[in-house]
Amino acid sequence: MNQRLLAKIKESLASVAPITALVLLLHFTVAPLGTGTLALFAVGAVMLVLGMGLFTLGADVAMMPMGERVGATLTKSRSLPLLICVGFVMGTVITLAEPDLQVLARQVPAVPDRVLIWTVAVGVGLFLVAALLRIVFQKRLSYVLLALYAVVFGLAIFSNGDFLAVAFDSGGVTTGPITVPFIMALGIGVAAVRGGASAEDDSFGLVALCSVGPILAVLALGMFYDSSSGSYAPTPLPAVENLGEALKLFGQELPHYAREVGVALLPIVGFFILFQVIKLRLPKTQMIKMCVGIVYTYVGLVLFLTGVNVGFMPAGSELGGLIASLDARWLLIPIGMVIGFFIVTAEPAVHVLNKQVEEITGGTITRRAMLLTLSIGVAVSIGLAMMRVLTGIGIWYCIVPGYLIALGLTFFVPRIFTAVAFDSGGVASGPMTATFLLPFAMGACEALGGNVLTDAFGIVAMVAMTPLIAIQILGVIYVCKAKRNPAPEHREEEPEIIELQTGGTTNDTD
Repeated sequence: MNQRLLAKIKESLASVAPITALVLLLHFTVAPLGTGTLALFAVGAVMLVLGMGLFTLGADVAMMPMGERVGATLTKSRSLPLLICVGFVMGTVITLAEPDLQVLARQVPAVPDRVLIWTVAVGVGLFLVAALLRIVFQKRLSYVLLALYAVVFGLAIFSNGDFLAVAFDSGGVTTGPITVPFIMALGIGVAAVRGGASAEDDSFGLVALCSVGPILAVLALGMFYDSSSGSYAPTPLPAVENLGEALKLFGQELPHYAREVGVALLPIVGFFILFQVIKLRLPKTQMIKMCVGIVYTYVGLVLFLTGVNVGFMPAGSELGGLIASLDARWLLIPIGMVIGFFIVTAEPAVHVLNKQVEEITGGTITRRAMLLTLSIGVAVSIGLAMMRVLTGIGIWYCIVPGYLIALGLTFFVPRIFTAVAFDSGGVASGPMTATFLLPFAMGACEALGGNVLTDAFGIVAMVAMTPLIAIQILGVIYVCKAKRNPAPEHREEEPEIIELQTGGTTNDTD
């Protein structure tokens, strides 16, 4: 275990080092940060390295196996009502405890925090059920996504413009590092037991559908709440002058994030313990191993979230303001794109997704190809977001063409690329986006005198959108290569298909 932990920390160091080096380069050239901000950033970077290493090991040892076993057990029970009830309760309860959702709720002044949080949580619960049923009935993901996004854009036409960016942002923040490993593994477990020719393709797609629920929920809220009833109030940045004060601030904030992560992990662990007592009955040695993995996950997330919130958020906000104040303010676009390219490698859930994709596809889609494609996609999204900050162009003009392209590509690529692409959108827009890129855009917007709610918000939505296109373009490249170098034909035995008690067949003649 110690060797695996050391390897994970080395991987996380390689992931965090590029963005750290880039911020330092900007500090020594065009955007000199304050001494206190730089100290916070340095300590935060160290916490990111340790936190990501512990988290990714914990996800491998505990979170992914837990999700797969719960999903497999639900499917083997052959009880559709049980699957629906458990899926809804799990999706709702886990989302209620998602730390990034609490942050988003505080930024929407027109809607009471509790109302927004509960509405979004119920939306995720309903769509987790829909995602599980899609696997059970083997419905093609692209058709489901087309129908859902038609509803999304239909609602967007009648929704208040101030809620549009926040709505699409909410789809990204609710699929954070706490929920993604478990939800992904849940789908893999259900698809593996359900069987069928499309089991590999159906292993992905849960995160994609769970990201739609919050968008619909906030758009619906926008019809009933007046956005002019409140005003945006920026979060005050900490007043830190030196390294000693920075360390003291981290010490003060650490217990807060320890509580948040504990509350967020508790429902997942509780559900698993319940399944262990009633159904699983795993051997003692395996349970001890999973308990160690849960501890790794907990400690890793506490360190990671404390590092990004306390250390990276002030740096992002100050950098955005400084660059926007330059005479050559257009530098926001290329600098933002470079930051976006490197920052996605520091998203912990991205590494979990890439590992699962490589394993499920047998190496057809490698981790390296996934990471490079995601980095390019996020770079483009930050470039578009910075263009919006500079020009005030409405998010509608970016989101609609982007999703039309993404949905159109679903008919030209293998199904697994569509599922992975729409999952990757939710995964890429994680805590690094919410705590560094969003403050970066907000700092730039405030320096330029723009409207933060309409011009800066929406950056999470942009980060969640471009991977949908980038990964499917990777699928187009894969198809072209396959046509040039066709693989030898071979036949495989069809796995047994598990049918749940639904009163009818579960096969889809798609």
